[in-house]
Amino acid sequence: MHANRQPSSDQLTEESAPEIDPRHFRRTLGRFATGVTVVTVARPEGPHGMTANAFLSVSLDPPLVLVSVDRRARMHAYLAEATRYGVSILARDQEIAARHFAGKPQPGFDPVFRWVAGVPLLEGAVAQLVCDVWERVPAGDHTLVLGRVRWLDYWDREPLVFFGGDFRCLEVQLHDTSMWWW
Repeated sequence: MHANRQPSSDQLTEESAPEIDPRHFRRTLGRFATGVTVVTVARPEGPHGMTANAFLSVSLDPPLVLVSVDRRARMHAYLAEATRYGVSILARDQEIAARHFAGKPQPGFDPVFRWVAGVPLLEGAVAQLVCDVWERVPAGDHTLVLGRVRWLDYWDREPLVFFGGDFRCLEVQLHDTSMWWW
């Protein structure tokens, strides 16, 4: 058993629930493997991007996606003003872009953008989406930015994966795809 695990209880109440340590929370949820995206907006000074792994599809009709943005992030202020944003789902060879847009400048890295409907998207991605801001929902120290997808495309490339606080590559296993629900 991990030393920082929370005590178990069959009936947790608000009064009896233990305080959740933020580091333990982050490490625990880091066990959920995710893709890695760069969320982008057009700014007068040029494209601005932010690495995010808190991204998901929400609805097929209408086509909605969601990105969770820390209220302290510069991107939070930009998305509060923006009517449109982009999402580039990164390929396995784009770890340098993920680090760069996570606020760790990479020497010699010069991102290449493709512009669609006035939105910058990172070239070389696995998939790209252009979204109109649909709704902004306050959620604790973050804001959930729902976007209505207006344009999207994808390519057959291997994705970059985030797991356990680090970047990984997906190991592909062959399965009988007729068994999958999708």
